[in-house]
Amino acid sequence: MSQIDTLPPLRDVINAHDLRAKKSLGQNFLLDLNLTARIARVAGSLEGVDVLEVGPGPGGLTRGLLAEGARHVLAVEKDARCLPALAQIEAACPGRLTVVNADALKLDASDHLSTPWRIISNLPYNVGTELLVRWLTPASWPPPWQSLTLMFQKEVAERIVAAPGSKAYGRLAILAQWRCDVRIAMTLPPEAFTPPPKIHSAVVHFTALPAPRFPADAAVLERVVAKGFNQRRKMLRAALKGLVPDVEDRLVAAGIKPTDRAEQIPLEAWCALAREIA
Repeated sequence: MSQIDTLPPLRDVINAHDLRAKKSLGQNFLLDLNLTARIARVAGSLEGVDVLEVGPGPGGLTRGLLAEGARHVLAVEKDARCLPALAQIEAACPGRLTVVNADALKLDASDHLSTPWRIISNLPYNVGTELLVRWLTPASWPPPWQSLTLMFQKEVAERIVAAPGSKAYGRLAILAQWRCDVRIAMTLPPEAFTPPPKIHSAVVHFTALPAPRFPADAAVLERVVAKGFNQRRKMLRAALKGLVPDVEDRLVAAGIKPTDRAEQIPLEAWCALAREIA
């Protein structure tokens, strides 16, 4: 039996420390250790790998990551109420868990991690998308992390893996699929969480590609895509008006009909348009 197995059940930990999930922090705790172990395994073998976990809460997924063999886990938790619960896990796994009481949006986690490292998190719903966009748009590519295994609201997960022509297809799909292989690895019902959210959740796994699928300047691509989808019901010649003076000519040169709408345009064509505009 490992030291992790001797820790008290998570419900007891929550009751002992009065850890009621806060809606303002986007908290929904995962207490089923079988589920947290499954999520950890989605990322593949963790032997010899450091892991960044954002929003560990009482530490359900943290336990799973350590039990699955992670070399070291950096747990970034904004809510100071959770620190005593995480300290119990830290004491049970000397040298393998570091808990930082900080806002993940303001922390450069790479300073605390050794390569190779991955990001595995049940992300707080209120900052999940913003963190994802930051991880997908580093200053250079490939990124410092190998893969992302992240929990989102199911609706957000579907936007990440969406294909052209679907209503879910948009900026998130393009940012993710340009530089990563992405898939929905598992879905979870509301009752898997405490308190149960009103929606289903899904775990999305991202594997960083060595280079983007198609050449394009990252800043230009993001600007073009954001403007195109900002008025997604409009034809692109209208939605992209003002981006460059001769936008219709650039669209045609990229192989795009000016009368098409943003959701019809595949990733390769968006990249071609970004090259034309750059």
